[in-house]
Amino acid sequence: MAETALPTADELAAPGTCVLPAEDRVEVSIVMPCLNEEQTIGTCIQKALDALDRCGVQGEVIVVDNGCTDRSVEIALSFEDRVRVVRQSVPGYGAAYLKGFSMARGRYVIMGDSDNTYDFGDLPRFLTALNNGHDMVLGNRFAGGIHPGAMPWLHRYVGTPLLSAVMNLLYHTDVQDSQSGMRALTREALAAMHLQCTGMELATEMIVKASRAGLHIGEIPIQYYPRRGQSKLRSFRDGWRHLRFMLLSVMDGNQARGSFRSAQVLLARRSEEVNDRCRGDW
Repeated sequence: MAETALPTADELAAPGTCVLPAEDRVEVSIVMPCLNEEQTIGTCIQKALDALDRCGVQGEVIVVDNGCTDRSVEIALSFEDRVRVVRQSVPGYGAAYLKGFSMARGRYVIMGDSDNTYDFGDLPRFLTALNNGHDMVLGNRFAGGIHPGAMPWLHRYVGTPLLSAVMNLLYHTDVQDSQSGMRALTREALAAMHLQCTGMELATEMIVKASRAGLHIGEIPIQYYPRRGQSKLRSFRDGWRHLRFMLLSVMDGNQARGSFRSAQVLLARRSEEVNDRCRGDW
């Protein structure tokens, strides 16, 4: 079957001109992890479906129930056959995504939170970037605009810039927003990463493994909005886990090249450390 022609950047510049030929197979899978987001899950699903309709592309929305106790699942199911709800009993942000990825049928996978901090209307621009040769595309909130109240001062001016700088230094990437939760990637890229982490540090694992696999990583500007409901982030704990994952991973890589004589000590502790750094959490 011939490859579907995705919209060009010029086509996307004009509202309402994103048109793709319909296909029998699923082209795009949109994965949303969900833990008690009844206030926003319906809005996120509708935005995602509207974006798919505007593009005329065959797609699916996958909502991963990671232990919801509110009406989130009920709301998602109200969209009937347009949305697939899958259950992930293993707790954790990363665990929810790993389950959703395993169920995705599209050749392109879009990931985004279900708290309405990201605009799924940006879907066409992510598809354009993938079609232009990127294997994984990150939404750059700093380039697109962070709305008042959307990101704590500590995250905006210290945490995320610091983690991105460490990422770029250790892995020779050129990423400005390493903690962005809205991303797109090809099915081939997803398979090449062999993702494992079930906690928040899945975001870091994706970039580390994409870099090591030689994948082409890009960024596009996106806007970031204030969330409704209680945030599940824990600044210092989550930041440390991202940083620790990067440091342990680069040591593992250097060990394979014989650059660290002390890596034998790391090997003795590796099993315990991996279990700890990949333990599920939101």
